[in-house]
Amino acid sequence: MLTLAACSTVSRGPAPAVEPGSRPEQPTTAPTVEKPSDAPVPIDRPRTVISSALQPSTFARLPGWSADAQSEAWGAFLSSCTVLTRRPDWRKSCDAAKRVNGKDDVAVRAFFETNFTPYQVNNADGSQTGMVTGYYEPLLRGARKQGGVYQTPLHRAPDDLLTIDFTSIYPDLKGQNLRGKLVGKKVVAYPSRAELMRTKALAGREIVWVDDAIEAFFLQVQGSGRIELPHGEVIRVAYADQNGQPYKSIGKYLIDKGELTMDQASMQGIKAWVAANPARQEELLNANPRYIFFSEERITDPSVGPKGAMGLPLTPQRSIAVDPAFIPLGAPVFLSTTQPNSKTPLQRLMVAQDTGSAIKNPVRADFFWGFGAQAGEMAGRMKQRGSMWVLLPK
Repeated sequence: MLTLAACSTVSRGPAPAVEPGSRPEQPTTAPTVEKPSDAPVPIDRPRTVISSALQPSTFARLPGWSADAQSEAWGAFLSSCTVLTRRPDWRKSCDAAKRVNGKDDVAVRAFFETNFTPYQVNNADGSQTGMVTGYYEPLLRGARKQGGVYQTPLHRAPDDLLTIDFTSIYPDLKGQNLRGKLVGKKVVAYPSRAELMRTKALAGREIVWVDDAIEAFFLQVQGSGRIELPHGEVIRVAYADQNGQPYKSIGKYLIDKGELTMDQASMQGIKAWVAANPARQEELLNANPRYIFFSEERITDPSVGPKGAMGLPLTPQRSIAVDPAFIPLGAPVFLSTTQPNSKTPLQRLMVAQDTGSAIKNPVRADFFWGFGAQAGEMAGRMKQRGSMWVLLPK
């Protein structure tokens, strides 16, 4: 759980703003099988499956429920309803939401209490708390052409990258994809970040060139971000795909090397370490073999957040990334945790609209803080314990 890391977004891809511990090393001679936490998740099942991790509860047991301004999550919930209403068990509550004054906290609270049952989320060992990290949408400076300070590329997905869905052959592997490339008649692993950079295999796939390699790395961790071009235009780059290599935490790498302590391995701590050790920057970045590819999007409304795993814009401080194996995407989730690096309670209604490759286990969430430097400060320092309740239609 160390320094900024997907899900990924949706998401990210989005990945969490605080890096998790690294996964076991996987051989680079064979392609990697990934679960779909870093790609859009289909919402086409007829009814919501209630996981065994969810136990019925009551609103009276939700700490801080009556004090929350649930109206601030109303827009996110209505957005989710545009997808959830396709399911018969959600249709009634989503239709009822159209008749609610979404600006009235009392009316919104009454709507949820009338139409939903809260389920407390439990881990496999019976515990009811887990890690809550944060992520955000950063702003970087870039240019369309390489030159001057603009030396670090952000790439489109390469044409030879294969993503193989096993569902039609092995139904039990639904949602699991294999990434690699074709060499002769064999599918082999796609190259690691270090190999891609060394061989310049992605030449010609650049979207933009940015002025800071570390900021570009953390952009890959977040899964999406905005790029300000020299003449003032701002574009968004969104997660498109990844090379299928296992994710490795650069924070853990520095801890294992004795360069940082666990408390120091935040986004801010890693940036400070790189500033003090510029000659080791590539060594650090290459410690993570995963590489993220982007697509370019126009920004028509700067107030609208990036899209999460449902294909819907995220709402700052009201959208979270979850593990969809346990928590249905689109569902309201009441989160009880604390502010970053603080014991001050953070108890509010969120909406599960994103996933991340590091967001695994039932009680695990990544809190979307929004756009910009202040959101980044909060996200980079967030590594709190928390409890979660999922609200499902009665």
